[in-house]
Amino acid sequence: MAISKSAKIEAEIEKVKAKISEQQARLKELEQKKVEAENSEIVDIVRGMSIPLAELPVALQQIRARATLGQNVPKSEGVSE
Repeated sequence: MAISKSAKIEAEIEKVKAKISEQQARLKELEQKKVEAENSEIVDIVRGMSIPLAELPVALQQIRARATLGQNVPKSEGVSE
């Protein structure tokens, strides 16, 4: 007996759903890798700053305040282009 047209379409739908599921999993994995890479970059920037750990919150606050005001932040404060 031949497979009906609707059964063929249903099989194709299931294939597409499986591919979508695989791509969603891949997207989630890539998004997690991006967050990890960004975090690593932040850690590298902070380690490159030559300030004591106790002063780090104040320095970051100053950088954030300058950025909010639209002022340029010197590279010596750990901000890279």
